[in-house]
Amino acid sequence: MTSSAPRGLQGAYLLGERTSHDELRTRLLDVAGELLLTQGPDSLSMRRIATEAGCSTTVIYTMFGSKEGLAEALYLEGFERFRRRLEAVPQRKDPLEYLTALGPAYREACLSEPAYYSLMFEKAIPGFEPSERARTLARAALNIIDRVIADCISAGYIIPTQPRKIADALWAAAQGAISLERAGHLRDSRTYDAVTTATVCCFLVPKDS
Repeated sequence: MTSSAPRGLQGAYLLGERTSHDELRTRLLDVAGELLLTQGPDSLSMRRIATEAGCSTTVIYTMFGSKEGLAEALYLEGFERFRRRLEAVPQRKDPLEYLTALGPAYREACLSEPAYYSLMFEKAIPGFEPSERARTLARAALNIIDRVIADCISAGYIIPTQPRKIADALWAAAQGAISLERAGHLRDSRTYDAVTTATVCCFLVPKDS
């Protein structure tokens, strides 16, 4: 009995410390993302970020190691935010309906996170190249699409093939439409809906099969 109290207190302290750390990390990434979006990559100095976030540069170096480490953290945070948006889509019993429902959520994630999007897909920070580990983790954030496509294959909707192959084709179609929309060439989601639907249709099992 007497030994459990210290462990409980220590556990509560460590949990609180971790929560505080996570909140500060999120705050720093949000500040860096906003600076990147509004003032460009030259604004991403450790001193500037520390000033905006109300902390010391030592804290930033401790968390991210370097400016490159901060850029990679932003890159991964962007994909993590996309993952959460996709995971928040209510599941459907019908896997093809579920796959269709994920499309608008992905577009919304891209358009609502412009700072992260610019870093993830438009090389907003010149010279930044994510590590192979970061690229692997980034792609893994979209694994929900692979899983739902696999369910569509099992249900007989989609021809048997590697789910990743279909997911990457769908991803490429979605990104093309979103890039045009972000550049002002498309005014709404109609082209996005059309190209993503067409991509899925290319892999559907023929009705007479």
